[in-house]
Amino acid sequence: MKQLAVENIVNQFSFEILSGSGHLNRPLKKTKVRRPGLEFMDTFDFIAKGHIQILGKNEVNYLHTLTDEECKQRISNLVEYDPPCILITSNQEQPFGLHTFCTENGIPVLRTPDTMGVASSKLDAFVISSMAEEIAIHGVLVNVSGIGVLLRGKSGVGKSETAHTLIGRGHRLVADDIVVLRKLSPQTLLGTHNQTNREFLALRSIGLMNVVRLYGRAAFQEETRIALDIELTEWKDNSLNNQLELDEKFSEYMGVPVPYIQIQLQPGRDVAGLIEAASNNWYLQQQGYSALDEFMERLEPEFKQE
Repeated sequence: MKQLAVENIVNQFSFEILSGSGHLNRPLKKTKVRRPGLEFMDTFDFIAKGHIQILGKNEVNYLHTLTDEECKQRISNLVEYDPPCILITSNQEQPFGLHTFCTENGIPVLRTPDTMGVASSKLDAFVISSMAEEIAIHGVLVNVSGIGVLLRGKSGVGKSETAHTLIGRGHRLVADDIVVLRKLSPQTLLGTHNQTNREFLALRSIGLMNVVRLYGRAAFQEETRIALDIELTEWKDNSLNNQLELDEKFSEYMGVPVPYIQIQLQPGRDVAGLIEAASNNWYLQQQGYSALDEFMERLEPEFKQE
């Protein structure tokens, strides 16, 4: 897991620093923010430490109903959970004692005009993505009608050329040559570029091109969830026997399974069209429709007659 510090989220979201500016190097240890509840009451072993603690209107209003001593006790309990920072939402005033306890323990106190829901959603998404396990692989990543498709194959097989054709049909490039994969969950892979190759596509005999400059902003996308892994291979006679493939194939990256399809290349084959078809077919399968199941249902009466 990559390292992330409080300073990174301050810079990302322009949080106001109320105190603890000298401790922004505190590391983030957990990928989820917490809204304190039981944390105010006492220290419990079953509640994980190290989460960013976020105070919304309910939490701040509750603390304001307490006496100064009670408020200090609740905040003291919260500090025991060793949050890397505490974030106050909706531009609220600090509760009594928060500045003192956090200063003594070197915990930055931040503030944002965002509401609790907006702030926690943005923070969770950014921290999970930034701290996710990641690898870099050789390939091309495109977004086809909202579906992330990873194109793999030997160097020179035509991955970038296929991506260029897809861009011409209104789809989007995410990364060419080097694709960065991030594991967001056991079922989710996010694909993106490595910053250096952002917006660039390299075509043999043509050279390097910036797809945004050539085709407009709609030709590029920063990241996409990977739904299909398509390998482009050389044509092999008498090897295409998957018209009624019963068993779905998968490839695996960092333990995350991804549906795998092999497309063999031959002059005249509309490879970009096949990728569009594979993407649309995957989408229909996610909606619960299977062309193979429907076809087998149509055959069933004929089997019964025999």
